[in-house]
Amino acid sequence: MMTRRSLLSTIPLACAAAAKPKLTREQDAFLEDLSHRSFLFMWEQAGSETGLVRDRALSHNQEPDARPWASSAATGFGLSGMCIASERGWITRAQARERVLAVLHYYADKAFQEHGWFYHFEHSATGQRWNKNEVSTIDTALLLAGMISAQGYFDKDAEIARLTSKIWDRMDWRWIQNGHPTMISMHWKPETGFSPRWWDHHCELGIMYLLGIASKTTPLPVDSWYAWKRPTVTYAGQTYISGAPTLFTHQYSQAWIDFRGKREKREPHTDWFDNSVKATRAHRQFCLDLREQFPGYSENIWGITASDTAKGYKAWGGPPAKGPIDGSVVPCAAGGSLMLTPEICVPALMEMRRKFGDRVYQRYGFVDAFHPTNGWTGKDVLGIDAGITLLSAENLRTGSVWKWFMRNAQVRRAMADVFR
Repeated sequence: MMTRRSLLSTIPLACAAAAKPKLTREQDAFLEDLSHRSFLFMWEQAGSETGLVRDRALSHNQEPDARPWASSAATGFGLSGMCIASERGWITRAQARERVLAVLHYYADKAFQEHGWFYHFEHSATGQRWNKNEVSTIDTALLLAGMISAQGYFDKDAEIARLTSKIWDRMDWRWIQNGHPTMISMHWKPETGFSPRWWDHHCELGIMYLLGIASKTTPLPVDSWYAWKRPTVTYAGQTYISGAPTLFTHQYSQAWIDFRGKREKREPHTDWFDNSVKATRAHRQFCLDLREQFPGYSENIWGITASDTAKGYKAWGGPPAKGPIDGSVVPCAAGGSLMLTPEICVPALMEMRRKFGDRVYQRYGFVDAFHPTNGWTGKDVLGIDAGITLLSAENLRTGSVWKWFMRNAQVRRAMADVFR
């Protein structure tokens, strides 16, 4: 009799982008529970009037949490999450629409915006800017991706379509280039103006450049897609493009853009779905190769991406190693790649839950990070980590987030400009 570990491993690798993998009843039930818990973060940790989703919250939600700061990126994931929840019957369609409209009205009419771009962090209830954080290009793009997917889900809803268009059309993509012919500035601040740095090498930027090319009002040139650098990494027999060793950079654009079966029109005709599959496989082997130093890593206990650590927040990962890596495990590393490599990610998450139980798996699903041997366990869940896990799981199971996002005519036109 086939075990839960062996079933997915029988799926040919070449079919990963073409065929929906078969999940056992046990695996599907696990993903249902994990997805529902991840959604609860989006539902419960949001401003009641604005719908803005908190950046982080206590994983057990059993005591007051005085941190009110919301993340525009987490809110983008949350918008897609509302649609998933409606489809799965966790909330009604009317409840999902109400929350989506609250967010859209806030960003269309109330939020501070500079040439259409939004702050990274704001107070979830009042919209007050947190500290002196930036008007963020990538976080605004992730927010917009959530809006577009919600528009695709409520595809006959004129008010959602109107507000989404108002927000997207107002974004000035030429202004954010700050004079550069193809690149986008990383951020802008009222105190200091534009960042001196550009989004100029492979990372999570794909969603941002595609949305810029798709703009009706101030579109980026198609050359922008090809202008950023594409360094390659070879590890454990996998050669792939990677501009950063943190695994989330291979996941975020994939949460909305359906790259399956697509190749770029220009050399080297990159297949970005396959590229992210290779990056995930290489990352798992990278963790396994650290077992002598960190014996807590194993075939199904692995994963390092940007997260909390015992010494604060770190953008760590590999290959190549970026650290200092201490042997911790970040569940959303596997969670965010469910849609890419289910045959290694589903067993990993199930084993983490089986082996460590309530220590790491609580009201909102997995804690942000934990150490499998020294007992350290992060106390928080991060909205973006619950979000990428939720969207990736849904794309694995139904492909729905891809479907909703790709319904947008502007997105389809931009895809046709870049891919074949």
